[in-house]
Amino acid sequence: MGTIKTTNIEPIADNGTVTLGSSGDTFTVPSGVTVNMSSATQTGVGGANTPAFEAYLSGDQSISDGATTKVQFNTEVFDTDSDYDNSSNYRFTPTTAGKYYVSSGLKTESTASSIQNATLFIYKNGSSYKRSVLYAPSAKPDAFPVFIDAIIDMNGSSDYLEIYIYIDITSGSARCDADTKACHFKSYKIIE
Repeated sequence: MGTIKTTNIEPIADNGTVTLGSSGDTFTVPSGVTVNMSSATQTGVGGANTPAFEAYLSGDQSISDGATTKVQFNTEVFDTDSDYDNSSNYRFTPTTAGKYYVSSGLKTESTASSIQNATLFIYKNGSSYKRSVLYAPSAKPDAFPVFIDAIIDMNGSSDYLEIYIYIDITSGSARCDADTKACHFKSYKIIE
């Protein structure tokens, strides 16, 4: 077969369609070739980082000393596919299979300078999947942040994610401080 050299290909009719090949054909773009689509409208290529959501605590949540407690992120910033339950289960159940980036951060506080440690958990399907532990220095603080993130495979039908916190204090009471979205939970699908 031959080589066609040209600088412009347009359909016969204005705003028409040009079709390259037919079903089963392969077009190869050689190494070193740049395909500039910066001003084009693209469809059917790439992917979307959805489902995706972000939620946070709208008010402080009390946490029992020495007990692992589900964090009730009750306010959504966004939820692209309505896959996060912000009113009863406080869980993310994505409806599309794939790998998901998941992260959470909490500002833990106590009513006295008494926090010994805090453990933040990502739960998958009701069991601990990953944890992040922060131990306090010898001078026990009354507040500190704990963060966690992971990339998790989800099946797109029944897998779900939740965030739990464990706080160990020597006195007083503990809570997640909701100041300025300090306690948040978010996830999005990774384009593979």
